Amino acid sequence: MRELHEEPAVAARTPAQDAHPPSVGNDIRDRLRLHVLTDRALSHGRTDVEVATAALTGGATVVQLRGKDLTGADLVRVGQRLRELTRIHGGLLIVNDRVDVALAVGADGAHVGQDDLPAPDARRLLGPDRLLGVSARTVGEAVCAARDGADYIGFGPVFPTLTKGDAGSPSGLEELRRVCAAVAIPVVAIGGIAAGNAGAVIAAGAAGVAVIAAVVGVPDSAAATRVLLRAITVPQRADDAWLRPHVTTPAGARGVTRE
Repeated sequence: MRELHEEPAVAARTPAQDAHPPSVGNDIRDRLRLHVLTDRALSHGRTDVEVATAALTGGATVVQLRGKDLTGADLVRVGQRLRELTRIHGGLLIVNDRVDVALAVGADGAHVGQDDLPAPDARRLLGPDRLLGVSARTVGEAVCAARDGADYIGFGPVFPTLTKGDAGSPSGLEELRRVCAAVAIPVVAIGGIAAGNAGAVIAAGAAGVAVIAAVVGVPDSAAATRVLLRAITVPQRADDAWLRPHVTTPAGARGVTRE
């Protein structure tokens, strides 16, 4: 395998539309269980490949390449390595925002936000064989995303977060429940999620969770991933989340989880 080095600083659907992409299979909900998003600002000097290796070793089912400060060329170089890793570990590779990069590296799909490439255009470019995730903060946005071709919804922030500066105020577990009830496709929750509240998110109806700081922001990312994986497989009442401490609090941001 050639070594590639990272450089420092990318209305209801029809039954046919709801068929899962062939490359992913019909176990899509299980395969969306635990997303880890890359973030070099929180990685303690480790490369995206090093963090992803640890996360996949710990049981992450999805690695999402997120590098808003990286060039397209940088994203492709890193994406090629992550594509190799996810195949070895049986995980999925999703590229945040950049549909072109997802196609260039042969990723399993792409994830777009409300201000990125519109979902219908992303679906057209990705074709039927790759996953499309779409961010939503409300029931209305989630329903529109499902209608426009999304395979899953990325809902959040559920809890307070500092990792994404444009995330806005938390939507909470009740809105998560409403979104999960409103769409037939899986919902993946993000925002302030850590081991102490991840189980409640699943209890509210989410198919999976997406994290940054809870895995990327700690020195032992493999161990942190294992703890999260256990948390989302243990039944828990959704309203317990507010009673449990968030375990990933960066210096200078006491009481708020960076996610």
